[in-house]
Parts: sequence; C-alpha cells; structure tokens
Amino acid sequence: MDRSLHKMQIPREIWVGYGVMSYLKNLCAKILNKEDGNIVLITDSTVKKLVVDGEIESLERKGFNVHELLIKDSSLDEVGRIVEECRSIKPDLFLGVGGGKVIDVAKLSSMRSNSLFISVPTVASHDGITSPMASLKQSGKPFSFYAQAPIAILADIKIIRGAPFRYTAAGCGDLISNFTAVRDWKLAYKLHHEYYGEYAASLSLTSAKHIVTNAELISKRTVEGIRILVEALIGSGVAMSIAGTSRPCSGSEHLFSHALDIISPGRALHGEQCGVGSIMMAYLHGLNWRKIRKTLKKVGAPVNSSQLGVKEEDIVKALTMAHKIRPERYTVLGEKGLTHEAAEDLARKTKVIE
Repeated sequence: MDRSLHKMQIPREIWVGYGVMSYLKNLCAKILNKEDGNIVLITDSTVKKLVVDGEIESLERKGFNVHELLIKDSSLDEVGRIVEECRSIKPDLFLGVGGGKVIDVAKLSSMRSNSLFISVPTVASHDGITSPMASLKQSGKPFSFYAQAPIAILADIKIIRGAPFRYTAAGCGDLISNFTAVRDWKLAYKLHHEYYGEYAASLSLTSAKHIVTNAELISKRTVEGIRILVEALIGSGVAMSIAGTSRPCSGSEHLFSHALDIISPGRALHGEQCGVGSIMMAYLHGLNWRKIRKTLKKVGAPVNSSQLGVKEEDIVKALTMAHKIRPERYTVLGEKGLTHEAAEDLARKTKVIE
C-alpha cells in the first residue's frame, strides 16, 4: 500500500440560500445531466409532511421517477433494508432530505447502491451535511462508517430557520466541539504518530470560531445568523472530507456523547451532548472552557446535566466509559480513561453537575 496516497471527497455543488428548495429539481437535472432518472428520496415521517410531498410532485413534473423511502432509525440494519429495496429500483441518485439521521442513512445507502448522493438538510443540528462519515448504530451501539461525501448540497435557510431553535443551538454545540477535537487529533499525532492534517485542522477551527464570533447573531435567529451557522457546518464537514477522517471534528467530547447515548438514550440531541462534553474536555486540555460555556449559553444550548435532561451520575458514568467507545482513537482521556473520582471532580469544576 502506498502510504503517501491521501484521498479526498469534496462536494461538486453547494447551493445555499433563502427559499432555494425550489431549485432542487434543477440541481438534480444538473448532477445527472438528464431529467428522466430514478431518484430514491430518503426522509422520515416528520419531514415528509412538512417538506417532501410538494418536492416529489415538482421532481415528477420535471420528468424524474421518484421512489420515497421512510427511515425508522439510523442503524446499519436500516441501511441494509434500504439497499435491498433499491435493488429493483436501480437508482441514479439518492436524496437525503431531513436531519442527521436521515442524511447518514442516505449517505451509506447510496454508496452501497453505487449511486450518487445529494444532501438536503432541513435542520442545522450537525456537521454531517457535508462529510463522508456516517454515524449509525449497530447492535445498539454507535459506530462511524466511511461512506461517501455528497456530490451536492442544497441548504434552504428558510426551511432550516423554521425548524425548532433547539436544533440550531445543537448545531452550535457540534461546531464548538471542534476546539477539543482538534486538540485530541494533535495529541494522537504527537504521542501515536497518527496522521494529522494542518489545513483540515485549521478549517475545523475556523468553523468553530465563527460560532463564538457570531453567537449573538445566531441566538436572534436572523437569516444572516442561520446562514453563518449552516456555512460553518458545511465547512466543518469539508474539513473531514479533506482529512479523510472525522478526526478534525470528533474527539473526546464525541466519545462522551456516544457513551451518554448508551447510558441515557434519547434524552438530548447529539450536538447538545457534544457541546457539554467540549466544556469538560476543554478543561482537561487547558483551553478556555469558560468561554466555550459562555458561548453555548448565549446560543441557548445546554451547559449542564439538568439542561440535558440526564442524571448527574450518568454524566460521571459516561466520562468513565468514554475512552472505551473507540479504543483505537486516542484522546486526552488516555487509554485507561478517568476514574469515578476524577470524572466527578471534572464535572463539578466545570459546573456540568452541581
């Protein structure tokens, strides 16, 4: 194997703007260079009612054959079901219209069906909009899979701005966590000679800094603020595409979030948990954790266990088991992790628990 080879997948087209969903049919025609292909549109029941039905009619009027598939969850089994259903369809293109779960399932399903993929986010809660990585559950546990980057992205600020603001605040939490993720990545490079990409790291940090700088604008739910957030999420995803790994945007804070998903599932959003995790991991890295906490409070994101809706003891337990989630991924938590006493002390010092 040629160890000097480094592959990157970056979207060809990125369309962002207010009301741009009406251009979806044009984007599909441009990507496929035809107007009579088979399109598999993956979404969920909530987005279907709010967004999808009208767009299917628009695509079909254009001449496309649209096959709508609703996902039940974001699991590897669900990907297998969709791939099997698509064997007879022979899709030219997949559309993932919805939040992070929908887009991750569509991402891996399209790759395994040897088809192109367009990402159409309806919320700004995650940076998986752009990246080639898919976070899915297998046997009840979260795993990251290398799928494929979308060939195009269409992000309608009108739709995203209209979503519950909780999702927007969660997106800020996901981006804030880049500060600690990059530190973990660099630590793994220094101690374990892991690949480290300076440019990808810089792009990741730039996306996080945009949230700190524009926190007030985002908190006011302005069109400009939401657009800044969406573009920062896209930039964060591009950083992962350039790196060929989720490392620039996923570190110890994400391990904490995944551990919390196992201990106390369904309580909080991914980005909310990563934001709280980044407060604690910033403390371990010697970063300005108070500034991170202040920014999260300003955008309305959770900063403690109560606001996450989880028990204090679950926070401590998640901290002690986080290093086991992906043992091959070295972080500030080390190979042995935190003791119960150290975890509780960390959570108290950073005001995550009282």
